[in-house]
Amino acid sequence: MTASSRLQRRLAAILAADVVGYSRLVAADEAGTLVALRQVWAERFDPVVAAHRGRIVKTMGDGALVEFASAVDAVEAALAVQAAMTERNAARAPEAAIEFRIGINLGDIVAEGDDILGDGVNVAARLEAQAPRGGVLVADAVHAQVRGKIAAEFADAGLLELKNMTRPVRAWRWTPNGTAAAVQAPTVMPAPGLPSIAVLPCANLSGDPEQDHFADGLVEDIVTALSKLAGLRVVARNSTQAFRGTSLDLAAIARQLGVRHVLQGSVRRADARLRISAQLVDVATGSPLWAERYDRPVDDLFAVQDEITLVLATEMQVMLTEGEQARLRYRATSNVEAWTLWIKGLTAYRRAVTRENCTTALQAWQRALALDPGSASLRAMIGLMHYLAARFDWCDDRTATLARARGFVDEARALEPDNADASWAASLVALAQGDNAVAAVAARNAVRLAPGASDAATFACFVLANVGFPEEAIREGERALALSPAAPGFYFGHLGHALRLAGRLDEAEATLRSYLARSPGFGLVDLVLVHAAAGRAESARDAARQLLAARPDFTIAHWRRSQFRADPAGLAADLAALASAGLPAG
Repeated sequence: MTASSRLQRRLAAILAADVVGYSRLVAADEAGTLVALRQVWAERFDPVVAAHRGRIVKTMGDGALVEFASAVDAVEAALAVQAAMTERNAARAPEAAIEFRIGINLGDIVAEGDDILGDGVNVAARLEAQAPRGGVLVADAVHAQVRGKIAAEFADAGLLELKNMTRPVRAWRWTPNGTAAAVQAPTVMPAPGLPSIAVLPCANLSGDPEQDHFADGLVEDIVTALSKLAGLRVVARNSTQAFRGTSLDLAAIARQLGVRHVLQGSVRRADARLRISAQLVDVATGSPLWAERYDRPVDDLFAVQDEITLVLATEMQVMLTEGEQARLRYRATSNVEAWTLWIKGLTAYRRAVTRENCTTALQAWQRALALDPGSASLRAMIGLMHYLAARFDWCDDRTATLARARGFVDEARALEPDNADASWAASLVALAQGDNAVAAVAARNAVRLAPGASDAATFACFVLANVGFPEEAIREGERALALSPAAPGFYFGHLGHALRLAGRLDEAEATLRSYLARSPGFGLVDLVLVHAAAGRAESARDAARQLLAARPDFTIAHWRRSQFRADPAGLAADLAALASAGLPAG
């Protein structure tokens, strides 16, 4: 009998709930909040779950995981919990209100004693992180089961990018006022006076799912080229992906992304022909500023990309220097097959920085480089994969792996000195090798070369914080979030780390909580250190327990190997704080 055959699997509806703004409530009144929350679980939450035939799998201080045999029971329980909380909060001051976000998924789970595991659980937790305050976000499978069976109205939230999920998840949203709410608008930091644009996912009209990479790659290269322009704010692709297939109109999407202009289009690849349509819309007036159709041989792909990008820059009234026009011709490779592999690797890497994903990306980029040995960006990203392998001990010889990383990024910079990918990859490698001055120069250079690239800004935040410039790092981290309204979780991790090193502990905690909400299990080490620095020993120990629950193999020694800091005294203090919080030395 195999191990997999012994697993106990079943289909279940999984409800994940979490308290909104828990750290703020605890900071304001820790004892009162803990008493109030115990009362909420006992008097509001648990009775509702029992009445709807649910099983509470576990509670985690400010959250709960519940299993139901029926999707209808799960959704009705969620709505009843939110109604009970609305009733409770009506009799209290706003600052004392306790509100839940709830996510529900229907999927296969694995039973391990009283606990449950698997993708069915993971999706529920990730939906909860994106649910509205006081509302409910359900997977499409759940909505299909409850439609017509409950009185509540759910709005189409479109396709959402969820951490570690290979494909976006279709979701439906309910808010307390009962209206069909659209996707909750993220907080967008204003950029006064700057033209702004979002490039929406390109519709694949080929009828072949394999061509999704091709369509995504077209968008990726246009966004990357536009991000080179200092006078333009371009929304990062990971923020626009959530709107693939959405029923929202362009004006609603633009409001949520904080832009005035939207580019939409489609691509059809048939044999050796390529048909692309594109339209730039000013959402303030609803009128198209420019539209074009291209019917070309596949080999003309990059010429079409350049035409679209340059027209966009002109229509956005961006004042270009000759150097900026030259940089508009940026692309990872001029070989179509290599370009497709470039995008496949990029998709795997951006899904989550895990050993498996990075291996997939590395293999794709190595194949692409064999097809186009002159690509600076491919060499830079292969160097980045070697850096990550060394940092996280995914290799046998760390020193040799870092040397390989440096070799690739040095080759990339020699091929193309103005390549931003090469600069920020070089900054990370230099940091890992202890060349702090070189790391800082390379990070700042990447930002100069690509002032509109959110990746360049977030990695500059990480590098500058670690080499002793936390306030400068904070500015870059905040700019990265402004450029990417629906940023990946690690953007918040980089900014939270910088805020902690700058001694801005309250801001650091709030930012790291955002990281944890977007990427469950991540950011907890910095949270332990924030609590320790603030003198909250018990909170530090609680965060340490959460860390070990999420990562049972965590040791201080292993964490130390992934840290590159210019202040040995500060690092030593962090190591002592982790030990005091009860984490194993290793």
